Amino acid sequence: MKTAISVEDDLLQEADRTARDMGISRSRLFSLAVRDFLSERRQREVLEQLNRVYDGQPDPLAFKMKAKFRTVVQDKW
Repeated sequence: MKTAISVEDDLLQEADRTARDMGISRSRLFSLAVRDFLSERRQREVLEQLNRVYDGQPDPLAFKMKAKFRTVVQDKW
């Protein structure tokens, strides 16, 4: 899909040099960069959610579940 965006001159020049060095188009470079940015952002959001869930004292039920799981795994192996 084509779109028009505004990019700072120095950033565009560096992007052009990088794309040329990599042997890809400027569009491909921007697509890769946005994909990587969004992936890292999703990972950061998941980490923040996990940190909120596990912040503070561990849940006693989680310990029981972990112990039960450990027994099941040991029995299987």
